[in-house]
Amino acid sequence: HKGEEPFKCKECDYISSSSDLLRRHTRRKHSVEKTYKCTLCEYNSLSFNVLKLHIKTHLNDNTYNCSECDYKTTKSGLLKAHVRTHTGEKPYKCKFCDYRCKASGQFARHMRKHTGEKPHKCSECDYSCIESGNLKQHMRIHTGEKPYKCTECDYCCTTYADLKKHLLIHKGEKPYKCTECDYCCRDTGQLKRHVRTHTGEKPYKCNDCDYSCRTSGNMKQHILSHTGEKPFTCSKCDYSCVKSGQLRKHMRRHKGEKNVNEVNAVALEDILMDPRYLCEPTLQTEEILEK
Repeated sequence: HKGEEPFKCKECDYISSSSDLLRRHTRRKHSVEKTYKCTLCEYNSLSFNVLKLHIKTHLNDNTYNCSECDYKTTKSGLLKAHVRTHTGEKPYKCKFCDYRCKASGQFARHMRKHTGEKPHKCSECDYSCIESGNLKQHMRIHTGEKPYKCTECDYCCTTYADLKKHLLIHKGEKPYKCTECDYCCRDTGQLKRHVRTHTGEKPYKCNDCDYSCRTSGNMKQHILSHTGEKPFTCSKCDYSCVKSGQLRKHMRRHKGEKNVNEVNAVALEDILMDPRYLCEPTLQTEEILEK
């Protein structure tokens, strides 16, 4: 559909370059009720194929039941995988690392981490990923869908994990605690980054030089030093820089703010207006004043 008119929703302003995405949007946003209904119970589904699988659960001769719990399925392979949750058996072993798992599907997804295969591709951009669930989450960037809503405020988000983290703000909880100090936080990712301050680990390594760092954000900023890109630009002059903090410091000069210790205002203005220093980081201005 490249270069042609986009697909437009008849009910709202939604636009997509994919007819499949438009159909999905219409079903989710404008369907009054689910399309396919089970005649034997109250179950309904957006997918006819999913409904067919459900109907088989009503047919005893096609249902596989677990002898240890109430689990039942229409596929013998799924029952085998389920039984391993009781036995603890993990027959699938990775030859590249120590990973083991119970199900062939899990194993196939794990192997993609080693092969680099990303079979799930976005129809709207170049994004691709290992798991279909990740693609589903990514598509919400394009559709604008935020199905997870906070019951305490107006916050809504694209993933359940983000909602869980947000809810901790209302509860005042910081469940993730550092074993080395008093630091605690709401996010496992934050804790991981913090722990590296104790271990000294710097897992992010630059492909172009020997630089390594603790966070992906620092690595992204460093890479800009190789590409020459300066994404933060001043709205008052031609200044641009790598870091948002540098831009904030630069903007103080346009606002006339003083950010050094009680210096003579006239002298400071003279220095700041010098073309050699107007668009340099503030730290250099401070060094000049100290000389």
